[in-house]
Amino acid sequence: MDKNDRKKISAIVEFINTSERALQNAKKILKELILENWIKMEKPDFSTDWLMSYSSGEDKIIEWIFTWEEMFWTDSIKYSIPANYASKSKLVQWDRLKLTIKSDWKMLYKQIKQIERITKVWLLAENNWKYQVIVDWKVYNLLKAAVTHFWANIWNKLSIIIPSTKTATFAAIENVIPDKENK
Repeated sequence: MDKNDRKKISAIVEFINTSERALQNAKKILKELILENWIKMEKPDFSTDWLMSYSSGEDKIIEWIFTWEEMFWTDSIKYSIPANYASKSKLVQWDRLKLTIKSDWKMLYKQIKQIERITKVWLLAENNWKYQVIVDWKVYNLLKAAVTHFWANIWNKLSIIIPSTKTATFAAIENVIPDKENK
């Protein structure tokens, strides 16, 4: 190998190293931007002053705001909600629910007011074992129970439901769009 070839190889190695550093810096900046925007989405306003709690006989009845896999009440106690109920009922973040807790701790859920909603269409993806869609540059998580309920597969086109008036981090699945409609 002559001196010119060594210089060319050295230059190529330097170009590769410079490109790799530039790519790492670009990834770092992108990650920071995504995390900053995600953190903003993670801090919704959970004003619950208007929610009620009351008793009916031995039953305790609580009005809730659906945050996604749980419901949030004025005293900040979180009760989980069955994923199959949330999926089949197409509950959307910010929907208002009523929870009746029976004396034997049987829990009955009922949706009493829906948030204003819009429907969007996008592809189902999976990231770090979570099902997600990205719509209008926002990431929305999906319940695994909803994905299995609708027999959805990765890269299926989905019709999803999100709040039209508030920020959300989760979407409900309206339906899977048949393959023949995806062409």
